[in-house]
Amino acid sequence: MTLFPFVSNRPARTAPRLLSVLGWSIAAVCLLPMIAVAIAALTGGTDTLSHLLGSVLARYAGNTVLLVLLVSAGTFAVGVGAAWLVTMTRFPGVRLFEIALVLPLAFPAYVLAYAYTHILDHPGIVQTTLRAMMGWGPRDYWFPEIRSLGGAAAMLVLVLYPYVYLLARASFLQQSGSTFMAARALGSRPIVAFWRVNLPLARPAIAAGVLLAVMETIADFGTVAYFGVQTFATGIYTSWFSLADRAGAAQLALCLLSFALLLAMLERAQRGRAKYHDPSRGQKHHPPLDLAGWQAAGAAALCGLPVLFGAVVPVIALFNLGLGSEQDLLSQRYLGFVRNSLTLAATAAVLTLGAAILLGYYQRTRPGRASATATYAARLGYAVPGGVIAVGLLVPFAAFDNALDAWMRATFDISTGLLITGSIWLLVFAYMVRFLAAALGAYEGGQALVHANMDAASRSLGKGPFATLRRIHLPILTPSLLTALLIVFVDVMKELPATLIMRPFNFDTLAVQAYRLASDERLDGAAVPSLVIVAVGLLPVVLICRQVGRR
Repeated sequence: MTLFPFVSNRPARTAPRLLSVLGWSIAAVCLLPMIAVAIAALTGGTDTLSHLLGSVLARYAGNTVLLVLLVSAGTFAVGVGAAWLVTMTRFPGVRLFEIALVLPLAFPAYVLAYAYTHILDHPGIVQTTLRAMMGWGPRDYWFPEIRSLGGAAAMLVLVLYPYVYLLARASFLQQSGSTFMAARALGSRPIVAFWRVNLPLARPAIAAGVLLAVMETIADFGTVAYFGVQTFATGIYTSWFSLADRAGAAQLALCLLSFALLLAMLERAQRGRAKYHDPSRGQKHHPPLDLAGWQAAGAAALCGLPVLFGAVVPVIALFNLGLGSEQDLLSQRYLGFVRNSLTLAATAAVLTLGAAILLGYYQRTRPGRASATATYAARLGYAVPGGVIAVGLLVPFAAFDNALDAWMRATFDISTGLLITGSIWLLVFAYMVRFLAAALGAYEGGQALVHANMDAASRSLGKGPFATLRRIHLPILTPSLLTALLIVFVDVMKELPATLIMRPFNFDTLAVQAYRLASDERLDGAAVPSLVIVAVGLLPVVLICRQVGRR
């Protein structure tokens, strides 16, 4: 028995307990929007639901499902095809393409929508040139309509295929060449061997990439809204603002939330069942196929087209539009947009990174069902669209603000107004819920570098969990933490639906300004903030490209 039990035992007990409280508090914040949406939808009455069922629900569901199917097929074809070509073959420029194919990831889909509307719409350069060359009138020819569901799917495929490309390429690089060579020795052609051997082995990684693209698709608002495609994302915004129907917005948000969570569960179940074992893995690398002549030219063209249409053409179009606009980036108004965007992005990135560190460290120091459940709950936010999170946070906090204001009026004859609703901090919490999974992924990837023996050595020297985190983990994890910080920063800069719904009055960002100008058909003005968003988005993409080049 020690004379001072509180001195020796209290730190060891208090720190893990505090980590548990903080970890579950973060998980509760992430679950709050989903719970609030479900309660608001189920208590909103049946009149609104009946009206939705008889009017727009079938259209929203059909368009959303069709968009998901088109984007899934497109990202699979482009991402897997490009990954196989740069990994399994050799042709002129392959080293450049394996990095350049990641570049479209820096572009929000709505920015591509603005660029290609300028190029392909009726007054655009393509149709104008066709009419001038052929002598056609406005009704003398048929041209694909860019402002359509197919056009929205094309924009989303161009910016989302890098998810599939990166994961598929990593899987192909990890595969041994023995199975492929065995298939070739049995008489299979390269494309047949790829289809029967390489593709099944890479199926878990490819499925994960496609599901990531699908989650981003159902969360997209800017592209479908600009092209006039009615999906659940646009329906939530219309119900909330245009119709002032809070119950309808909550019920639509619940439908979209159910769809997103179903996809998240499918991804987790697919990942859990997929177990592939290759005893020859890593013993012999896959022998690349040397292409020449028309085959090399075809491979270069297939790899170059996604980069051309996903990055090069949009930048040229936006730059050309921006030169002819009257938008001045150095004006006080635009500096305010930049300042607001940077303030939100920096604050949200720091808060999200802090939450990811606490939650990841809680799971490391207290492994078990409780910490795993808290981490899984925190990750669900990435599968929830920004519009759903916005509705889920505004409904309970608006009720709280109104109740507090009524009580203060009745008791002290003082009006408190809206203390939380419409504040920057509520918007920052929405960003944290939305992007915490991305920060957690980057943090956990770096945490593998910290061996368990380091924790044991720190404890043997009398250091508690928080001292170990500060003096050992954080210095080692600095590169991963900076990557996580940058990823969340750029994601917040691009986020549109949550910002549109939750931003404080007269607090506009670059994304909001671009959307507003594009909605007014002022594409030349929308090009300027769009280019700034793309320039910022290139930062994490450059980091990813460097990692791809090193590997």
